[in-house]
Amino acid sequence: PYRRMIAVLIVLQTAQSLATLMLPSLSADLINDGVLEGDHGFIWRTGAIMLSFSALQVVFALCAVWVGARVAMGFSRDIRRDLFHRVTAFSAREVNTFGAPSLITRITNDVQQVQILIVMGATMMLAAPITMIVGIVMAVREDVGLSVVIVVAVPLAGFLLGSVIVRLVPMFQRMQVHVDDVNGVLREQITGVRVVRAFVRERREAERFAAANADVTAVGLRTGRLFARMFPLVGMLVNGASIAALALGAGRVRSGDLEVGTLIAYISYLTQILMSVMLVTFIASMVP
Repeated sequence: PYRRMIAVLIVLQTAQSLATLMLPSLSADLINDGVLEGDHGFIWRTGAIMLSFSALQVVFALCAVWVGARVAMGFSRDIRRDLFHRVTAFSAREVNTFGAPSLITRITNDVQQVQILIVMGATMMLAAPITMIVGIVMAVREDVGLSVVIVVAVPLAGFLLGSVIVRLVPMFQRMQVHVDDVNGVLREQITGVRVVRAFVRERREAERFAAANADVTAVGLRTGRLFARMFPLVGMLVNGASIAALALGAGRVRSGDLEVGTLIAYISYLTQILMSVMLVTFIASMVP
């Protein structure tokens, strides 16, 4: 039912990515033909064009987020509705087979996880491959000689980020199991509150809940620590690749074989490409 909205979303994300990727190329022209030549008229004209592309990028991005959110919310509403009707049709035996806490988790927490994945997929995942592919084409068009940096940096980024993601995925899955356990303990305590009080079992039940809560906390902390490594890792990759590009391009700029604006534009494309690799790997980790 959301095919048309997804088609519109793809168009919006493509337009937004292309508008963003035009800016480094325009920036190179502005430096090479405007700043270095002292042509103020060219600077003003190019600056106005860059502002226009920036405005278009903002408009397309806002529209894409709105459409993506509509798709995600509508899809999660449909799934939640269908799950609710399916579960309420279960017999007592089927409910016991699955477990009431697990069924509650499926309808609430799990549907929310799917909703978050669709939102992120719609707002970032669609744009990332477009930015990566078109960015590589634009970077090579700026200067073929510097492309060795992309050839090394992109696979290296995929490998390093992938090694973090491989460890994150099982932790995300364990987190879901522990959320089930917390829901189970809490449901038992609420439904059996009179029995707990009658037999003075409050301390024991508090210990049970604390143990289940500690498991969720422990997995959450391990996941958070691993996740926190991604951004410094990306920063290191981006800065390392920029240094490599500058090291390769500096001599050519000195000899007049490469223009300053072209080198700056290349580094901008390199940064956008590596950030796209990070987004793709991060969102891919949420799929399981």
